[in-house]
Amino acid sequence: MTEMILLSEAQMARISPFFPLSHGIPRVDDRRVISGIIFVIRNGLRWRDVPPSYGPHKTIYNRFIRWSELGVFGRIFLELAKGGGETAELMIDATHLKAHRTAASLLKKGLFPGISDAPRVG
Repeated sequence: MTEMILLSEAQMARISPFFPLSHGIPRVDDRRVISGIIFVIRNGLRWRDVPPSYGPHKTIYNRFIRWSELGVFGRIFLELAKGGGETAELMIDATHLKAHRTAASLLKKGLFPGISDAPRVG
């Protein structure tokens, strides 16, 4: 089984001011849930594949979605990036996406007239 990786107390102290306030019902342990979110994203897993030691996958997913919509992670990233200066490294994204085999035929049929020079299907 995968070893559980938790954020340190110092790391949590640095990002916890950006967490929204709890409304009545106490939240599940922030440290465990945030560590689970990082684990899923870092390893490219599906939410349901998060190790049970981080808590229920639905809780981790819901927290990620809710806090993303509230802009919590964006504010955390901005704060963490403030301390950085110029770097000697350049990162390049090598994302690779597969298109469905029918995607190429849509251009030939003129279904995307803005980018296709084929006659429009009527």
